[in-house]
Amino acid sequence: MTEEIEFILDSTEESMSGSIEHLEKAFLNIRAGKASPAMLGSVFVDYYGSASPLSQVSKISVPDARTITLQPFEKNMLHPIEKAIMVANLGFNPMNNGDMIIISVPPLTEDRRRDLAKQAKSEAEDAKIGVRNARKDANTDIKKLEKEGTSEDICKSAEEQVQNLTNSYIKKIDELLAVKEAEIMKV
Repeated sequence: MTEEIEFILDSTEESMSGSIEHLEKAFLNIRAGKASPAMLGSVFVDYYGSASPLSQVSKISVPDARTITLQPFEKNMLHPIEKAIMVANLGFNPMNNGDMIIISVPPLTEDRRRDLAKQAKSEAEDAKIGVRNARKDANTDIKKLEKEGTSEDICKSAEEQVQNLTNSYIKKIDELLAVKEAEIMKV
């Protein structure tokens, strides 16, 4: 097999695994009932003029399955943190007791669980599209090599390898989705 085809296969696999990583990060933001610091991963606070992740301006802890507490490193950051959580539109209502911010994570209703399952399916579909786009790009590159004189057998073999990669990554995405849906729907 030629170096060009090896390069195409490696970059395709890298792109496909990037889709999986993105999906896993997206799934972290979809809450499944119990409190987790990852739920606040998308929240950024205005910290002296720059947007900083919540974890860099406060200590985030989870004392029990329904509560998240935030202890700001600076007391004057209480209100900006509270505001940032409200603006993030995560469905949380932060309470400020003057020392820390306490977030009660409400139990999920059946409708909310269905909505979150739909959101998870949508994220999984986006990941599948990313994998298919990587396959399309790889096949286009292989066809170019074939036109430039690479043997047809080598190109067909490479296309089969790309399809096998695609199938394995689509299967991984389906498995991740099944796990996330089970987690969301579990009461």
